[in-house]
Amino acid sequence: MIHEVLPVGKLQCNCSIFGDESTRQAIVIDPGDDLDQIEAMLAEHELTVTGIVITHAHIDHIGGAAKLRAKTGAPVYMNENDIALRDMLDTQAAWIGSPAPDKTEIDVAVKDGDTIKLVDTEFQVLHTPGHTQGSISLFVASENKLIAGDTLFMGSIGRTDLPGGNTRQIFASIKDKLLPLDDSVEVTCGHGPGTTIGRERDQNPFLRDL
Repeated sequence: MIHEVLPVGKLQCNCSIFGDESTRQAIVIDPGDDLDQIEAMLAEHELTVTGIVITHAHIDHIGGAAKLRAKTGAPVYMNENDIALRDMLDTQAAWIGSPAPDKTEIDVAVKDGDTIKLVDTEFQVLHTPGHTQGSISLFVASENKLIAGDTLFMGSIGRTDLPGGNTRQIFASIKDKLLPLDDSVEVTCGHGPGTTIGRERDQNPFLRDL
């Protein structure tokens, strides 16, 4: 399985591209911006986008989704609890001093326990509210990987002081959905370096009481 991680946009959101090596089909997770870079990586691997997944509707994760959907025809997957955030992209753009992107349609409203398939690879949807109400993480068991969005970072957790944030919820999400995973699971965070569940269990100061 191809897995490329591209930091995109002003806030350097980690956009993940997963590609099936036999069919050349791909899922793009969090195309926040810099579509030229995303398209160049897709072209390098000769991949065709069959799905676009949004871990949460902050502008740095969803900003390029409408354009990518228009160019590829691929459906957009997102949890519907973040629709309100999707609808205030113009306000979010003002927060960071950027032009407002087009608002993407949400083709598939995913919920906890759903599975998104890329050929034979299953991406298990974990609803992990706290950073936003609709935040999701994706566990790819066959790859031993977790795409955590902005729920968990190396040595930190997602902020909860923005609209839709809830500190109690993010701790519950991490405790109930992420920490039960094996220590060896590799974590792609929404920003910054990757980590493992084991490292965060042992070294993340925010998780000591969990």
